[in-house]
Amino acid sequence: MKKLAILITAVIFASCSSDLESLNENIKDPLAVPGESLFTGAQKNLVDQVVDLNVNNNNTKLWAQYLQETTYTDESNYDQVTRTIPAKHWSVMYKDVLKDLDEAKLVIEATTYSTPELEALKPNKLVIIEILNVYTYANLVETFGDVPYSEALDADNLLPKYDDGETIYKDLVGRLTAAINALDESTGSFGSADRIYEGDVVLWKKFAASLKLRMGILLSDVDEAFAKTTVESAVATGVFTSNDDNAAYEYLGSDPNTNPVYDNLVLSGRNDFVAGATIIDAMNTLDDPRLPLYFLPTSDGIYEGGGIGEPSSYSSYSHVSAQLEEATFPGIILDYSEVNFLLAEARARSFEVGGTAKEHYDAGITASILDWGGTATEAADYLAQPNVDYDLSILASTATTPWKEVIGTQKWISLYNRGMEAWTSIRLLDYPLMATPADAVSGFPNRYTYPIIEQSLNGTNYSSAASAIGGDEAETQLFWDLN
Repeated sequence: MKKLAILITAVIFASCSSDLESLNENIKDPLAVPGESLFTGAQKNLVDQVVDLNVNNNNTKLWAQYLQETTYTDESNYDQVTRTIPAKHWSVMYKDVLKDLDEAKLVIEATTYSTPELEALKPNKLVIIEILNVYTYANLVETFGDVPYSEALDADNLLPKYDDGETIYKDLVGRLTAAINALDESTGSFGSADRIYEGDVVLWKKFAASLKLRMGILLSDVDEAFAKTTVESAVATGVFTSNDDNAAYEYLGSDPNTNPVYDNLVLSGRNDFVAGATIIDAMNTLDDPRLPLYFLPTSDGIYEGGGIGEPSSYSSYSHVSAQLEEATFPGIILDYSEVNFLLAEARARSFEVGGTAKEHYDAGITASILDWGGTATEAADYLAQPNVDYDLSILASTATTPWKEVIGTQKWISLYNRGMEAWTSIRLLDYPLMATPADAVSGFPNRYTYPIIEQSLNGTNYSSAASAIGGDEAETQLFWDLN
């Protein structure tokens, strides 16, 4: 019996020792993350950053003067430093999007799937990752200018060089063309792991072609021949043809998977934003049917926006509409309305994309009104107004290049809630004219300045890049912004 007791004690002790060692294991942190999950995370991080209006993350809805801050007006006055917004954008795009996309690619390439059917989806998954890589790098170039590219994701190189912005952008166009050609429309891809298109490869091909169209247009003033070839090739591939094609990320009804706009306007419990006077005044003048779809009237039943750069009482001015505050309101990164305005720009530049500038302009406005919940009758009535009609507006314009004012103004209205793309359009077309903020710390920001941390940690490469683009200043015009 004594020997038996000793044996039992020994077994129990051994068991306990084993259990104690296992206490250091984190069973909730998987050793291997599926590539599909990494893709989903990167996709969400990308869309969140692009659609956000949090003043710590994304200032562009303020710079496009869609919104105005109520109390703390630094960002409306072009302050990029106090809250280090450029550093946040840089970090999200490189670390939370590009690096996760890179890891997703490596994991998917190394994965042997359980069935031939699942294995057959792998090539399309890798191509879609490539398309989002192109979108992200293009955004960085459009935002900063010269950026790390060829050495950007090398974990062994903590001091990557900055590559020339125009060189990067043209290389991205080539990568996008290759991706378009590599997509296999006869099979699927990510399925439900893809929150934009549910793995629909046909729609991803339309998205890639539409992105190529956008990128080609951006190069129009700096290299017209390259831009023309790029744009015409994109259209020949097949761009968006209806609002059903919109690249809309589907948010969910519960945090943390809700639209960031909802997070900042509802969950925060704060009243930090009102409508900006610039867009409210423009839409009032044009009797725009989207005004009640974009904003709520004041207690007096009128639409009024806060002065740009000025403290603006929340109770005195219009707020964003109820649909914009919905948790599930989709995050749009490219849509049919924008594609039509890009086609209108292409025709105004005499690129061969079919139709006329007026036809595409009309289609862009109509698509926007319908997508926001307006009617075809409202769209037709709006287009019939003399101050909206394309031909009459061209004749009435006093701009050096009338079509830039006419298309640029209506494109800006249609891009409401899409601050980053609106900001890019304003810089490219120079219309509409933005109000000068009350206490502006700079001229209109033509770029994000480089993150301060780059100056201290990657100083040599930072200095070379700053010199190459003409100075690390907000007002520095990027290579594509010539006029």
